[in-house]
Amino acid sequence: MSEASIIQDMDTRQTGRMALLTEFWYYFSENRGAVIGLVFFVFIVLIAVFANVIAPHAPNEQFRDAFLQPPFWQDGGSTKFLLGTDAVGRDMLSRLIHGSRYSLFIGCIVVSVSLFVGIFLGLCAGFFRGRVDTIIMRLMDVVLAFPSLLLALVLVALLGPSLINAMIAIAIVQQPHYVRLTRAAVMGEMTKDYVTAAQVIGVRRLRLMFVTVLPNCMAPLIVQAALSFSTAILDAAALGFLGMGAQPPTPEWGTMLAEAREFILRAWWVVTFPGISILLTVLAINLMGDGLRDALDPKLKRS
Repeated sequence: MSEASIIQDMDTRQTGRMALLTEFWYYFSENRGAVIGLVFFVFIVLIAVFANVIAPHAPNEQFRDAFLQPPFWQDGGSTKFLLGTDAVGRDMLSRLIHGSRYSLFIGCIVVSVSLFVGIFLGLCAGFFRGRVDTIIMRLMDVVLAFPSLLLALVLVALLGPSLINAMIAIAIVQQPHYVRLTRAAVMGEMTKDYVTAAQVIGVRRLRLMFVTVLPNCMAPLIVQAALSFSTAILDAAALGFLGMGAQPPTPEWGTMLAEAREFILRAWWVVTFPGISILLTVLAINLMGDGLRDALDPKLKRS
């Protein structure tokens, strides 16, 4: 192949990628909620990355003369603590900013572990079928038979309360969704002509699984990962609220809610702001997931 042909082939591939990205953004941007969710999610990511610069105080720094100080717009508030302080004099705004790091870290780790392990098990079940398929899917059915939060609580109780163990438990609970979705996608792809052609020319099984078939199964998995990201944040917050996730004084939003339970009636801000942070972040990620579904699912694309 001549140098000119190689350059032309590279240009063609690059043009094709640009066309796919343009088409993706066209359908994604049609969903205004998804765009708003994307903007807010990017905002949260930037806050998490630059938390040390943005936060006015250290997250665990205590101010002995400012216990349960209200936000600055209420009587007794101060611009030194824009969103007030908690029961031990820690700045709420600083803890919320640093808490975004924990929430995004939890979502990334849980989704990554669940996605990679789920894809591997789903590929094995979809390709090998028979006894392998039966064993994997019955294990997933057992996991699905339990309420997700209850199973996560049991697993954390066995492993011990900590943020790492909470993430492991949530990843295990989310596993069946990826396995079942991957298996269904693989079984649908296996009947298509390009897979038959690859088998006829002698493509090795591992290459067939991970290079030929898997890329064509990724669209629904990407959508599931986006939606599971928000579920992971919610479950981690729930475990933290129950005292089984991140432990004090970690500024994780669920743990902050747990620490503030006894002050709900006389210090509304210590409960309201962590709750709003969880609400807005989860809502933004869910809106993004809807936009990804619209952009990646051919059945939902309008002509």
